[in-house]
Amino acid sequence: MDNTQSVKEIIAALKLAELEELPGLLNRYSEDPRKQIQKALGVAKRRYEHELQERKRVRAMYDFMNTLAGKDAVVLGVDEVGRGAVAGPLTVCAVQLPKDPIIWGLNDSKKLSPHKREELAKTIAHFAPAIGIAHIDPEHIDAAGMSASLRVAINRAIKDSGLEPDLVLLDGNSMHAHPKEKNVIGGDAKVACIAAASIVAKVSRDSIMRMSELDYPGYSFAKSKGYASPEHIKAIQTLGPCEYHRKTFITSFLPQDSLF
Repeated sequence: MDNTQSVKEIIAALKLAELEELPGLLNRYSEDPRKQIQKALGVAKRRYEHELQERKRVRAMYDFMNTLAGKDAVVLGVDEVGRGAVAGPLTVCAVQLPKDPIIWGLNDSKKLSPHKREELAKTIAHFAPAIGIAHIDPEHIDAAGMSASLRVAINRAIKDSGLEPDLVLLDGNSMHAHPKEKNVIGGDAKVACIAAASIVAKVSRDSIMRMSELDYPGYSFAKSKGYASPEHIKAIQTLGPCEYHRKTFITSFLPQDSLF
């Protein structure tokens, strides 16, 4: 037991310690009789156990990716965001992850907080050897339909990555978008590179929707991200659709003759 450190200093050390440092700190202060220290040790121990489980989960995502890919394959994970929105673009991202380092925290973007998504997107951008992004505007979606738009976006994102992949891992059902395509149901929560693509796509599209609020005020784009929230639907009914709306997606909200 170290009596030279104050309670405040010890609590701060436990709170700020990296995962690898925690076992030593837990052992070092285990016999400290002060109640505040014992409480902090309990919190730190729970954090350590939770983080171990998290790392086990992420390692499994990398292991699955590597099993699907095989040795030395050039692999892109691909995912989309905005398919079900009634305004704004369809966004598809393609990501190649490095073998090292592992990016801890990867997950389906829908399971992450906005702050965590932003942090992870920056980490992915820093370490990923290749990232490609494609946005399909509402006018194209109305003209071509969602399935065709999605196939176009997938191929544009792959091209934007600058790679000729040996394998393209896609979340969801078969899209027949790329000759090297392999589909994984729930892949954004199972495969590391698909999860990375889902995060970058979500952060990129959310940024576009926040900026669109400046050009098209009153539709709650920054909050709704273009999805059919009650507030957004009410705005469409009050203001009518704007150029950023997918006209074929809002027919149930307005009379047909008011869409064009």
